[in-house]
Amino acid sequence: MSCDVTAMTDEGPTAKSDSAGSPGWANARSAWDLDPDRAHLNHGSFGAVPRLVRAAQARWRDLSDANPMNYYREVRIPAVQHARERAAAFLGAAPDSLGLVGNATAGVSTVLASFPLRPDDEVVLTDHSYGAVTLAAHRWARSAGARVVTAQIDLLASDEEVTSAVLGAITSRTRLLIIDHITSQTARLFPVAAVAAAARERGVATLVDGAHVPGMLPVQVEALGADFWVGNFHKWAFAPRGVAGLWIARPWRDRIRPLVASWNEAYEFPAAFDQQGTADDTAWLAVPDALDFFAAWDPERLRDHNNALAAYGQQVVGGALGVGPREAGGAAELSMRIIPLPAGVASDEEGARALSVRIAQDLRIEVAVTCWRGRGFVRVSAQAYNAAEEYERLATGLAQILG
Repeated sequence: MSCDVTAMTDEGPTAKSDSAGSPGWANARSAWDLDPDRAHLNHGSFGAVPRLVRAAQARWRDLSDANPMNYYREVRIPAVQHARERAAAFLGAAPDSLGLVGNATAGVSTVLASFPLRPDDEVVLTDHSYGAVTLAAHRWARSAGARVVTAQIDLLASDEEVTSAVLGAITSRTRLLIIDHITSQTARLFPVAAVAAAARERGVATLVDGAHVPGMLPVQVEALGADFWVGNFHKWAFAPRGVAGLWIARPWRDRIRPLVASWNEAYEFPAAFDQQGTADDTAWLAVPDALDFFAAWDPERLRDHNNALAAYGQQVVGGALGVGPREAGGAAELSMRIIPLPAGVASDEEGARALSVRIAQDLRIEVAVTCWRGRGFVRVSAQAYNAAEEYERLATGLAQILG
């Protein structure tokens, strides 16, 4: 098989690639230090940090170790502020509207810890919510005497059906709605702007889990109409692991506090988040380098390439398993797609992990295997360093494994 997608067969960035060191599609993998003996088709879980960005983070670590006193006294805070401002601009947000946190789930817990829940209040989320986010919602609701309500959304639900299902779960006791921008287990794109607008009409605040959004989707977070939004920079925006942006609408900014009280406690958001003791925040400081690397690829062209490659991966793997495109679903804007597995395969967390391990060991391919509502899925991601033949190899090998 071959992948007939023009965006994946041209030479990629030329003039820009010289300035940032990013090569064209044919040799894109040379910008990463990924294990050359494996196909890496799971960019969505942990990202993959380019060599140039890793070097930038290392320089910040070297600077801190060369003179710790000067680093923490003079260097660190201005550098964090600069990184935060670059991250905000990347998301179309004002500099004072975005704080940096360790990851999206940390951002969710940060909001929940400060949100004014009372006994018998309700937090609504969906059955597509990321596992750690669901756990966080239950923890903070339980501590306040509130409860969590789960909206059931079918795998192939339309935007209108998603909105209707969420609104159907909201009652007069609902205070907060948590909804994914892009779901992790099922690779769905949800209509968060429409949902947030409808929730606001009902007096309900909306927290959007945008873990996969920065870099995958062009986004203007302030235009979404949510109250809170959080997204990882260490997935599709090429930053080192451990950095996410937490956006907060103005009415809430004086109420949301860091999970850990530290030396900037007296400041308001986002400055209160800029200094958390001696935490290694060099991942934050490398964000400008990551965004420069991202820009060098021509973002629109990179997204088109990744989206087309993910769609091809879904097509070829689904074809090998006898799964048609209507059964698989997926949005053209996404660089992640899922392929349903036969009934009984990877139908729980243990089974999903076991199949992922077997694929890694037998096929030397790293890919996400998820389960949702008792059904297993293979989730393929696409990034500049991937090639069509890697998905073809997965298709052939997975069909043999499942026999």
